[in-house]
Amino acid sequence: MSKATEGLRWGMAQRLEFIEFRLFWEGRLNRSDIIARFDVSLPQASADLTRYQEMAPSNMEYDSSEKAYKATDSFRPVIFVPNADHYLAGLRALADGTLPEEELNLSEIPDLDAMPIPHRRVDPQILRKIVATIREKSGLSIFYHSMNEVRPKPLWREITPHAFAHDGLRWHLRGYCHLEDRFKDFVLSRVLRVGKTVAPGVNASQDSDWQRFFEVVLVPNPKLSPSQRETIALDYGMTRHQLRVRIRCALLYYFNKRLRLDVAEKIDNPKETPIIIFNKKEFLAALHKAGG
Repeated sequence: MSKATEGLRWGMAQRLEFIEFRLFWEGRLNRSDIIARFDVSLPQASADLTRYQEMAPSNMEYDSSEKAYKATDSFRPVIFVPNADHYLAGLRALADGTLPEEELNLSEIPDLDAMPIPHRRVDPQILRKIVATIREKSGLSIFYHSMNEVRPKPLWREITPHAFAHDGLRWHLRGYCHLEDRFKDFVLSRVLRVGKTVAPGVNASQDSDWQRFFEVVLVPNPKLSPSQRETIALDYGMTRHQLRVRIRCALLYYFNKRLRLDVAEKIDNPKETPIIIFNKKEFLAALHKAGG
């Protein structure tokens, strides 16, 4: 809840934020929008609009011809901080089918699509048990199908999970492996069954690769032309043509692969790898230390 809505009832605060959200992203709304989204009465919707106008008198005006409130040219948000990533993430979730349209708080959704990524199966009952195990800080027996050539078939193994991690394409379960006596990642979709709770192994605080961070310094690929490098710097919001990304050491391997940083020097066309690692020597040392 923002400072502007502190002290208000939760329901009213949500409706006021909805009003401002619609005004910012769509430039207009009316009473029926509030009624449809929150199932409130017409007098309540009118009261909410009046309350918002008291908070931000210069932000909207009523257009009698369209019977709608419109954002003014001097509109300035007073409740929420507009976030383009949040808006686009909502569109992406909608395109993926993971977010119902009514939860997006938009009345006019632009035509959109997203590159489909093959879905990895995750059983909700298995996930529920894992979440409970993490919460209780205990160990768990799982029936796991790894890609290890030494153990080509699924087998029961005991782990002490402590976190989830996403590598850009799939979810991993981070935890201590009792069988291998080390912390490692387990692909969540390869957990076929869960068994009994077991005594926990090594505490998560000992997972040094998870606890440690490394700052990767990214710069435009020097093989690009000066104007192209400037474009990339603008793309990524770089400062002095540098972008610093703080990342857990346990995720450095995936970071390297997903951004194709590991093959940047091997590809002839620099447009295919527009950013490279500036502090590569330190990065490789940290990557090696993390077992990547």
